[in-house]
Amino acid sequence: MSTTAITAIPTGTWNVDPAHSSIEFRVKHLGISTVRGSFREFEGRIEIGEDVASSKAFGKIKAASIDTGEPKRDEHLRSADFFDVENHPEITFESTSIEVIDEDEFHVTGDLTMHGVTKLITLHAEVTGTEEDPWGNTRAGLEARGELNRSDWDMKFNQALGSGNMMVSDKVRINIDVSAVKAS
Repeated sequence: MSTTAITAIPTGTWNVDPAHSSIEFRVKHLGISTVRGSFREFEGRIEIGEDVASSKAFGKIKAASIDTGEPKRDEHLRSADFFDVENHPEITFESTSIEVIDEDEFHVTGDLTMHGVTKLITLHAEVTGTEEDPWGNTRAGLEARGELNRSDWDMKFNQALGSGNMMVSDKVRINIDVSAVKAS
């Protein structure tokens, strides 16, 4: 594993600012259109060490905060057919390794626990910049994207259509856009 520093973000602890961040997903519906959604309640922390091996990322999402803009669909997604929020109220992520691609890009691999199942996932992340806000806080911007198969997390609800398409694609694309504030 490389011991190169993630030089685009200064060392320290960075807390995700949910008011200026988003966790979104996209999934094909009926094989012909894309449904987009997001989670409204989440928190996260990034710990940037002197080298990659000591850097970590953590996140927690309230699964019931899912929002696709369609209340009936959101209720179905909260049910046992999908997230089963009554039994699995949180989705969590904890990094296990970070691989530097260059000064601004890296891969973050970690344990994603969702629907009671923990599996590794790798996200491609990019630092979008650092800046001091008008209130004296140092901020870092990051974007991460990846994809997963929801069936790997035991979310298997579906229905085959006459065309051969499925009602809901197994593949889910993820996009995370973060503004994190350096802890003092």
